[in-house]
Amino acid sequence: MQLFVQLAVTAVISVLLTVVHGAGVVGISRVLRLDLPRRRRRRFHADTVAILTTVALMLFGLHVLEIALIAAFYVAVGAFAGFEEALFFSASAYATLAQPEHGFPVEWRLVGAMEGLIGFLMIGWSTAFFVTDMNRLLRE
Repeated sequence: MQLFVQLAVTAVISVLLTVVHGAGVVGISRVLRLDLPRRRRRRFHADTVAILTTVALMLFGLHVLEIALIAAFYVAVGAFAGFEEALFFSASAYATLAQPEHGFPVEWRLVGAMEGLIGFLMIGWSTAFFVTDMNRLLRE
């Protein structure tokens, strides 16, 4: 039964983070008006650097939000006593740093392991988004 619970929680977390990430990427694109055609070539202009830096920082913030959501889940289910410890574990798992599971409850270890896969996919999505926008800005 515990395996089913962990898989169900992982599925819910995966859907939640995919929705958050998708909304975040679309929001970043709209706020920065990345979908509008540019009138002049932007190669090596200060405004292009500013736009790309802003995109990178906003994507970083989006990942921090996703890590914090999972950390809040860990605290809510009692996997960690404090938010800082949960945030550290979540960031380590999300970024696939392979931190040892010292102190992590066995009943949630599959969720912790699957967080690495979720993070890997979200980071890949952000990379594709960033590279696509960077190419478009530099080639217009």
